[in-house]
Amino acid sequence: MSWSSYLKNYQSYLKIERGLSMNTIENYSFDVERLCSFLAENEIVISPVKIGEETIQEFIYSVSKQVNPRSQARILSGLKSFFNYLIFEDYRLDNPLELIETPKTGRKLPDTLSVEEIDALIAAVDLSSNEGERNRAMLETLYGCGLRVSELVSLKISDLFFEEGFLKITGKGNKQRFVPIGALTQKYIEIYKDTIRNHLTIKKGFEDTLFLNRRGNQLSRAMIFTIIKDLARQIDLNKSISPHTLRHSFATHLLENGADLRSIQLMLGHESITTTEIYVHLDRKFLTQVIHDFHPRKG
Repeated sequence: MSWSSYLKNYQSYLKIERGLSMNTIENYSFDVERLCSFLAENEIVISPVKIGEETIQEFIYSVSKQVNPRSQARILSGLKSFFNYLIFEDYRLDNPLELIETPKTGRKLPDTLSVEEIDALIAAVDLSSNEGERNRAMLETLYGCGLRVSELVSLKISDLFFEEGFLKITGKGNKQRFVPIGALTQKYIEIYKDTIRNHLTIKKGFEDTLFLNRRGNQLSRAMIFTIIKDLARQIDLNKSISPHTLRHSFATHLLENGADLRSIQLMLGHESITTTEIYVHLDRKFLTQVIHDFHPRKG
């Protein structure tokens, strides 16, 4: 079998067996395709079943000149997954990346915004346009519910359970969770839905999609990034921000105001609480305060 045949089977495995999203599958596939390109450029003819550690090391050396350690680590992780799949399917007995060290990247904590910065960001939305009402509702939903950008753009009207105070969210791997939604966020969604969205000519297939562009199509993730970066520029916010920044801020502000980590984990849809710990900027001052407030031997 050729590399492309193995890759196609691997993609089916990631989709069917592991239930991964198309974005994740594309990222995993890109890592394998990058290795294939390296082999072709260097006229190395070898199958994924026979390729060894030495060739992989040559590839990594080549990649290290082009990308930073964090990207290198991600590529290695993607390739390890591919070769583990080949072992799982009995195509190989070993993983050629088993003894290759991952570059040390350190933990890059994301920027968070203060409540005042979030207020300023949302206040900068131009409400004189139809898109302004939509953008305000989207920002309030990102921050108010801690959604991923992919979850926001795929949110359906049928996912809104306002009477019960929840949104039904379909997250990574098509896993569903219910996230609480506050009255303010509900209000802005309803204003957009009832005064702007209901006047759009909606394209077939998007009748249930909540947030739409002016042509009645689902918004792209890139569009959400652009909207947020433009607003950040307007208020001279000198931080590197993205839709994920609002999600980080949601979690961090909850923690700082006394929410427990397990509840935050459930709302974010993290499988492991370790991910949540990294994610929410567990600063030492806050942890010290927890001991002083709650431990029986605090005195």
